[in-house]
Amino acid sequence: MTTGEPAAAGEPTVVVHHRLHADFAVPFPWLRRVLGPGSGLELDAAGLRVRFGPWLLETPLSNLAGAEATGPYRVFRGLGVRLSLADRGLTFGTTTRGGVCLRFREPVAGIDPWGRIRHPGLTVTVAEPQLVAEAVNRIVAGA
Repeated sequence: MTTGEPAAAGEPTVVVHHRLHADFAVPFPWLRRVLGPGSGLELDAAGLRVRFGPWLLETPLSNLAGAEATGPYRVFRGLGVRLSLADRGLTFGTTTRGGVCLRFREPVAGIDPWGRIRHPGLTVTVAEPQLVAEAVNRIVAGA
């Protein structure tokens, strides 16, 4: 999916050959309508974008530090938008079955519209968490 090639300035370059769009694992049709048609995870050469209803988290590929499939979760940890008070991690959750935990090199904005709260990681309950984790880890390894 990715290749790492040295750039002219000596910085590693990551090229994403395929665009990955991962739908949220949404067990209820009404929830999909609430989140809207644009909700999901997109990974391409422009970076990572995760939209969860009105929330949007974006970061360039160079800011990805790794990912792992996680879960299952308890109801109070896996559903809705949640900010971890322990590490400021963000969760966009639609199911307790499982998801993918994404880690960032530099914390990113996501939960508040002003970007004051920065998140070192995002847990998102996509339909194929293992696929997303593998794609992110290939990008990180190629950087």
